Amino acid sequence: MPPDPTSHRLPGLVVTDHEVEVPLDHADPGGQRITVFAREVLAPRKRDADLPWLLFLQGGPGARSPRPTGRSGWLGRALADHRVLLLDQRGTGRSTPATRQTLLAHGTAAEQAAYLTHFRADAIVRDAELLRAALGGGRAWTVLGQSYGGFVAMTYLSLAPEGLDRVLVAGGLPPLDRGAEEVYRATFPRVRQRYDGWLERYPGDGDLLDAVADHVALHDVRLPGGDRLTVPRLQSTGLALGWSDGYERLHYLLETAWVDSWRRELSDEFLTAVETATTFVDRPLYAVMHESIYCQGFASRWAAERVAGTLPEFAPTARPLLPTGEMLLPALVRDDRAVAPLAETAELLAAHDGWPALYDTGRLATNTVPVAAAVYHEDMYVDHALSMETAERVGSLRTWSTSRLGHDGLRSDDRVLDRLLEMTHE
Repeated sequence: MPPDPTSHRLPGLVVTDHEVEVPLDHADPGGQRITVFAREVLAPRKRDADLPWLLFLQGGPGARSPRPTGRSGWLGRALADHRVLLLDQRGTGRSTPATRQTLLAHGTAAEQAAYLTHFRADAIVRDAELLRAALGGGRAWTVLGQSYGGFVAMTYLSLAPEGLDRVLVAGGLPPLDRGAEEVYRATFPRVRQRYDGWLERYPGDGDLLDAVADHVALHDVRLPGGDRLTVPRLQSTGLALGWSDGYERLHYLLETAWVDSWRRELSDEFLTAVETATTFVDRPLYAVMHESIYCQGFASRWAAERVAGTLPEFAPTARPLLPTGEMLLPALVRDDRAVAPLAETAELLAAHDGWPALYDTGRLATNTVPVAAAVYHEDMYVDHALSMETAERVGSLRTWSTSRLGHDGLRSDDRVLDRLLEMTHE
């Protein structure tokens, strides 16, 4: 028998590509169709074993699933006793893409916005259920959700708990009925906390960031792709501060900022690094839909911008200049050529108030599927207190609350997945 053309081997891995057609709108199964892609990963010696499935839900929203290069980290642990399925959530990676280039083919900004209303967690769950039926014969599987993937997992528990054997969440217990504004009022102080920690480690970096901001405010500084570097875009480099190695990432970014000691020109190396760190070219859905992940029957109306307007210490003109973390501001969409043509679409989505519910709080309260969640005390993106509030409202959920890890604990510490698996076996 000839080899399966969709399969290939990597060191320690057998990788098989899968594609399924799904409805754009699951309420209209006979309507427009899109493709969803997922990559199966398996340990070679267990290729013929009857292993349970583990579905990995990537953070984001709007980020593709990891591309495996070897058997390391959490993936290596998962492969010890699972077939792992890495899902490119609809609109990302090799699933039918939703980008500046593809969305323009859908017509006006209003038509693009209407199309994108079908790209939230509820649709991702329905896609996963079709994949489960196609690949696993309907057998319940384990879901592992990192960050936003945990949000999707809670929607999964709300909509289709029969498809779940257990749920593992790393830094992603969502607020069940709080809006984006409440979320940002909780997370802006977390950003300030991380900024202060960064300066404790690198005391001179605050002055360096301020000097770069002053230069950017006074000059027409262009990034390699042609976008103007604005102070708000510079502030968004602070997204990295929430990761376990975030202090170092920002420190090493800034250490090559100037061409020479006279501080008259920003270096090409620095500008290239800033562009890479801040562009939405690899995650356009994040730019246009990020705040919608908190919306259920109401519009976000650019919640982060409204909250920032009440916090003058985060203003672009303030010194010291504080980073803005993951807060999505409309100026960041307008000033990035990768998504600027979608700015009107983003405005319409921010004003959209017809978002359906993502969570069934009654069903979650009586949930019997085992759930284990790692909750990080200093998480800059998913507030610890709001996550613990959610944990108390979900049946059969156990938490592991730790101050030792950052938001990317699943990636940075191989023991996280092992701990979550143990918690659902006890």
